[in-house]
Amino acid sequence: MPAMYSASMPMTVTAWDAPGEPVPYEEAIAALATAGRPFQVGTKWSRPWGTTWFRFTADVPADWPSDRLEAVVDLGFHPDSAGFQAEGLVWVPSLHGDVPVQGVHPRRTGVPLTGAPAGPLQLLVEAASNPAFPNAGNRYGHLGSRSTAGDTPIYTLRQANLAVRDDDVFHLLLDVEVLLGLMSSLAPSDKRRQRILRGLEAAFDALDLTDVGATAADARHRLQPALALHARDGAHQVVGVGHAHIDSAWLWPIRETVRKCARTFASATRMMDAYPEYRFVCSQAAQYHWMETRYPAIFDRIRDRVATGQWQPVGAMWVEADMNLPSGESIVRQLVHGQRYFESRFGARCKEVWIPDVFGYPASLPQIFRQADCARFITQKLSWNKQNRFPHSTFQWEGLDGSRVLTHFPPVDTYNATIVGEEMVFSEKNFKEHGWSDWSLMPFGHGNGGGGPTREMIERARRFADLDGAPRLTLGTTDDFFERVEAEAAAGAPVPVWSGELYFEMHRGTLTSQAATKVGNRRCERLLREAELWWASVVDVPADVLADVAAELDDLWKEVLLQQFHDIIPGSSIAWVYEDAEAAHARVADRLEVLIENALQRLASANTSIANAATGPRAEVTVLAAEPPRSGHAQRLSDGRWAAMVEAAPGGLTPLAPLATADHVAVTEHSFTTESVAVSWNLDGDITSVIDVVAGRELLPAGECIRLELAPDHPVEYDAWDVEAWTRGLGAPVCGVESVRVVESGPLLATLEVVRRFGRSTITQRMTVRAHD
Repeated sequence: MPAMYSASMPMTVTAWDAPGEPVPYEEAIAALATAGRPFQVGTKWSRPWGTTWFRFTADVPADWPSDRLEAVVDLGFHPDSAGFQAEGLVWVPSLHGDVPVQGVHPRRTGVPLTGAPAGPLQLLVEAASNPAFPNAGNRYGHLGSRSTAGDTPIYTLRQANLAVRDDDVFHLLLDVEVLLGLMSSLAPSDKRRQRILRGLEAAFDALDLTDVGATAADARHRLQPALALHARDGAHQVVGVGHAHIDSAWLWPIRETVRKCARTFASATRMMDAYPEYRFVCSQAAQYHWMETRYPAIFDRIRDRVATGQWQPVGAMWVEADMNLPSGESIVRQLVHGQRYFESRFGARCKEVWIPDVFGYPASLPQIFRQADCARFITQKLSWNKQNRFPHSTFQWEGLDGSRVLTHFPPVDTYNATIVGEEMVFSEKNFKEHGWSDWSLMPFGHGNGGGGPTREMIERARRFADLDGAPRLTLGTTDDFFERVEAEAAAGAPVPVWSGELYFEMHRGTLTSQAATKVGNRRCERLLREAELWWASVVDVPADVLADVAAELDDLWKEVLLQQFHDIIPGSSIAWVYEDAEAAHARVADRLEVLIENALQRLASANTSIANAATGPRAEVTVLAAEPPRSGHAQRLSDGRWAAMVEAAPGGLTPLAPLATADHVAVTEHSFTTESVAVSWNLDGDITSVIDVVAGRELLPAGECIRLELAPDHPVEYDAWDVEAWTRGLGAPVCGVESVRVVESGPLLATLEVVRRFGRSTITQRMTVRAHD
């Protein structure tokens, strides 16, 4: 609001546009000095996904108080959508050297300049022109990829001022926000509501809207009786945990997430200087690793705050991964790599798994969490359930083997709370454990690059520490919360137990969206296992070679784990994210194929061998790249490769010796038959019969066939996430058959190929039957 600043003056602006991807600070400073251009407030800057560096300069008047001096920067922000649009990272060289100071976004436009002397002052801002994606169908979908986003500037620099903050106005605004939110949340019959209303009326009567600054102190004075009333005996207790949920990719690529982390973490550590009681928790070891390698000054500040107890690493995982799509081995590796990182950098493992925004939790997880030294678990997502409201806020979650983790669903029903009266009152009303517990958790702060908690949130928290009509609020960490609940349990509180899966009744479309990314993930998971198996089997390898391979496999695992983030592998991100994910999977898979080949070359004898990475013996028809040594028992395929019946011992190499087999695939114009199965198709390539030959039984119901269908996918909301119950019933057969032909005709292997064309798409479907299938 304009009255927030008692004095203001415009700053002079110079700008430089990075020509491609973001550049380091040192390069940008040099470019501003040599190629910077004068820039006017009110002018558009940068294309979608572009970066503009701004230099703001001004002479600080000698009579301006340095303890209330601020720069106010508005890059063209949309109201209240912090984290989903333009953002900036600020440097103030004369005060803080070449170290990032804080981020700017719609709810943090002020940059405190405490201690700045009179005279010349300079601010530098790395401004990111990230597109916003409002909920308007596909209208903005083209902005999701650099190849289609265009070059038209999308933001206008609206403000760049040096100003003096009026603290009476600043605190009046906070007093009003706290009391107004609390009043609106209380029942009309509650006398506290009436008392607060009378106080607000008195304050507003005292306020002169033509001279807010001169009358703000009097208005504040009239609000003090309402703010001085203490919370009642037995009031619910809330632990407010500062937090900034940052999706490692979603409506932006990973490269932008790195910068979002820098803006947010710089802001979080800086605010700890002004508010010693402020605590911040942060998950995802990968994001710490980005700071360590790309913003070491910010990482040093984080490490310092961890040492003082103001910053708590949480979550134990490399990223906040999806819990349904990755393999069990991958979930274990998420925890192994995460805990290893946190212990090596900060001296301790995390005690809890923190994944508030993941789409459902299998019953196997408590056992895995406990094995990773995590006896605590926090999530929030099941509050979105469509049909069944989850009955507990705090409980013991019991897994398949009986392992239990103490679990909490914050009753505020969000992981981006802002500490307002409505949230405080709702948090108490929604808490389901009043019968045995006095404590709940409130994660607060703007996420996704919105900078986490703001000073306004901390100031409101001070007012809610002991305020009549609201639960008591204490700022703390997850440790502070869980230790209180564990003390209640130790004293005999009847903590409820939930056994089995925590099923999420939404976002089931994430099991199918972006199939190429899901296939790439699974291929990499399997290749990683195989590469580790073969290299673990190699003997007489120089220690340095083995160490290099181990380090490379470690890095490849981390790349795959990163792509398992809960908005990447589920298929709910913009196109750019999937361009990156598919390229990453291809790069990892190609490298793993080389590592596997190198290991097998060390393991193989002089004779040609076949490798079996499975845990059991295998005997089956296999496609070979080269002609086998006994070609009389092999089948040459149309692509020049060979199919042969081979057997292999588990977890090792076996000399290649194709086997003779009495079973063959019999091929007709419309069927494949082996000693076990007979499959038939019609002229359209639809499977019309599947017979279990041994049992003599038709497996398809009468009149049914196996065919491809298309259905319109238009969910009520959450386009990439949800599939509605009625979608399958709207399916129609995919017609447009172009060809149906047998491309491999036995005797060991037979393949039917069906090509269908519809719209601008082509489907090539291949069905293969092998002897002994």
